[in-house]
Amino acid sequence: MTSVEPAHTALPGPEQAPSTSVKPAPSTRSTRPGRKNRDWLHGLLMSAPAVVGLIAFVGVPFGYAVVLSFYNVRLGSPLEPTWFGIEQYRRLFTDPDLSGPFLRALLNNLTFAAVVVPVQTALALALAILLNRKLKAIGFFRTLFFMPVVFPMALVAVIWRLILARSDQGMLNSALDAVSFGNWGAFDWLGDGATAMASIIVLSIWQGVGFQMVILLAGLQQIPGELYEAAELDRASRWQQFRHVTLPGIRGTLVFVAMLTSVLSFRVFDQVYVLVRGGGLDEDATRTVMYQAVTTAFDQNNIGQASAITVVFFLIVVVLTLIQRRVVRPGNED
Repeated sequence: MTSVEPAHTALPGPEQAPSTSVKPAPSTRSTRPGRKNRDWLHGLLMSAPAVVGLIAFVGVPFGYAVVLSFYNVRLGSPLEPTWFGIEQYRRLFTDPDLSGPFLRALLNNLTFAAVVVPVQTALALALAILLNRKLKAIGFFRTLFFMPVVFPMALVAVIWRLILARSDQGMLNSALDAVSFGNWGAFDWLGDGATAMASIIVLSIWQGVGFQMVILLAGLQQIPGELYEAAELDRASRWQQFRHVTLPGIRGTLVFVAMLTSVLSFRVFDQVYVLVRGGGLDEDATRTVMYQAVTTAFDQNNIGQASAITVVFFLIVVVLTLIQRRVVRPGNED
C-alpha cells in the first residue's frame, strides 16, 4: 500500500508575513495640464477661421483707417499723402462746414437706433410668440415673415420707393386716395423732412424683423413645456405666464437680439444711399454717419477726413455698446 503523506502547510511566521502590494491610484495631476493644453489647442483651431476673418476684415481695415486719418489723402490725386496729425479730428469738431453735417448725421443715427431697437425687438418677440404654436401651415407663415430678410437692402429700398412715391402712382398715395374718395393729395413721403426718417425706419423694420423673430423663436422653443403646465395649474393668466415664465426663459436671447439690433441700426447706409440718389429722399433729414463717411470719401475725394469720421464713429458705437451691455446684461452674469 502506498501511503500518502499529508501535505504540510507552513504557517507564515512573523518573519514570513505576506506582503500585499497596493497599487497607488493613477495621479491625474500629470494628465490635467496635457488635457487642458489639448482643449486649448482644439478651441484655437476651431475658432481660427472666425478669428482670421475678424482680423482680416475688421482689424486690418480699422487699423489702416486710423493711419489714414492722420494724413491728407485725396482720392485720385497724383500728390503724395502729407502728414496732418490730428488736424482731421480737430476740423471734424471745430469746422462748421464739417462739424455741422457730422453732428446732424450722428443725431440721425441715434434717433434711428432709439426707435428701431425697442420697436423691432418688441415686434419680433410678438411675432415669435404668435408663430410658436402647433398649427397647420405654420411653416408657411414663418417663411412669409422671414422672407424680407433674404432680400438685399437695395432691392427693399427700390420696392419702398415705389410704395412711397410722391406721384399719384405711388402705392400708398393711391390707397389713401381711394379710401378718402379722391380727397387725398400726392404727398411726398420721402422728400418731406417730417416723414423722411420715419419712412426709413418703417422699411428697415419691415426688412429686419424676421431675423430677430427667428432667433427669439429658437429661444422660446427651448423653454420646457412643464413650466407652462405648472403655471396653468396655479391658475396663472396669460400675462402672468408671459411675465414669469416666458421672459425669464428668453432673457439672454432677448439681450442678444437687442444688442445685435443696436449694432445693425448704427451701420444703416444702404437704404439711405439708394433713396437719396434715386428716390428723392431728404438728405439732411436722413443723413447718417456711414453715409457722411462714404460721400466724403468718394464724392469729395477726401479719404483722410472720411477715415477720421469712421474712427470717431467706431469708438462712439463701442462705448454705447459697452454701456448697453452693462445695463441689460442677464442677472446671472457677473
